[in-house]
Amino acid sequence: MQKPVLNPKKQAAALTEYWSPKVLGEVDDSYVKVAKVKGEFTWHDHEEDEFFMVLDGSLEIQMVGGSVQLNTGDFYVVPKGVMHNPVAKAECTLLLFEKKSTLHTGKVQSPQTKSIIDQLQQK
Repeated sequence: MQKPVLNPKKQAAALTEYWSPKVLGEVDDSYVKVAKVKGEFTWHDHEEDEFFMVLDGSLEIQMVGGSVQLNTGDFYVVPKGVMHNPVAKAECTLLLFEKKSTLHTGKVQSPQTKSIIDQLQQK
């Protein structure tokens, strides 16, 4: 069965909640996700690498030892084990690639933490 063609920008535009990624598809042992973000997230790390691509807007990824600034079309891979905190001064849409085992906020629990069940649910 053929899967539908998806446009990540359109999928992200339909999101109503910030910092609540939604799974669009799967590539082997990883999920392809979109998210709409604004403001500051939470400091955390992962046991896996995390891929961020800005579809629209800009995102600062603060990390211990420095930060990177991403603009529309840019991507960055946060290496596993690196404490980081994504910050968007204005609304920003993201494409994310994460292993299926990646926890949203790593071992840190915050009010913004979303379970994989939340991320798999379509709104």
